[in-house]
Amino acid sequence: MMRRAFTLLEVLLASLILGLGLTAILVSLGQSQKMMLSSSELEIVNEVMDLGDMAYPLSEVKEVKDLEVHEVSAEDLWETVAGRDGPRITHEIRERLHGYYWERSTPDENIGEDDLKRLGNIYRVRYTVKWGDWRRGNGQTESYLRLWRKAE
Repeated sequence: MMRRAFTLLEVLLASLILGLGLTAILVSLGQSQKMMLSSSELEIVNEVMDLGDMAYPLSEVKEVKDLEVHEVSAEDLWETVAGRDGPRITHEIRERLHGYYWERSTPDENIGEDDLKRLGNIYRVRYTVKWGDWRRGNGQTESYLRLWRKAE
């Protein structure tokens, strides 16, 4: 009877294939973990954007100077939206929103009158949410633009 065994070359090839497969699995695991973390951050960012829109509605702005709203914490936005008699912010929500700041600005504030007339009195309005540790260089931002027309 002939006894058959694996050669050294076959064992090395099988180890190489197994190693490449495990490496691919570990890399994709790390990427999916990073994606899950960023998706939860973006969920909170969207919530803060909505709170900012409700607390400072663009539809109520009459003058260009009123477009500017400097950094407001997400907890303060909640308090503004809820009002004095509204629902109180829970500890869980306060903890989730802690460290997130919302602001609204216009990059077109100093645009010339001729350019403004040519554009039909339309201003760009930038909404920004900031979070993270800015002192250590770990700060992050997410922003989007909307258009606002000045009443004539």
